Amino acid sequence: MAAEGGVWRPPRACTDYWSEWKLCRSIRNLCHHYYTYGGMPSCAQWKKDYKNCKEWERTKSAVAKEQLCNSERERLAKKEKHAPVWKMRKSPPPDWNSPIEEENLKG
Repeated sequence: MAAEGGVWRPPRACTDYWSEWKLCRSIRNLCHHYYTYGGMPSCAQWKKDYKNCKEWERTKSAVAKEQLCNSERERLAKKEKHAPVWKMRKSPPPDWNSPIEEENLKG
C-alpha cells in the first residue's frame, strides 16, 4: 500500500470507493441481493471508505489511513475465506476426446 517514493497512497482511487457504493445502492443490485439473500445489502462500509479516502487526501489523517487499511485487509480476508467451488485440473481427463455415445445424447 506504499508507493515507490515512500509516500502512502490509498489502495484504490477514491472514485473507486464511490463507484462501489453507487453500484451497491443500485436498484438492480438491491433486487438481486434481496432475491438471493433475502435482505438488503449493507453498503455503509463503501461510503465510510470513500469518506476516509477523501479525508486522507485532504488532511493526511493517520486515523483515516488506518481505517482504510483495516477495511481493505478485512475485505481481502473475507474474500480468501471461501474455497473455490471447482478443483483446478493439471491436465485434461484421459478420455476427453473420446466419441460421445448415442444413448447419452438422447437425455
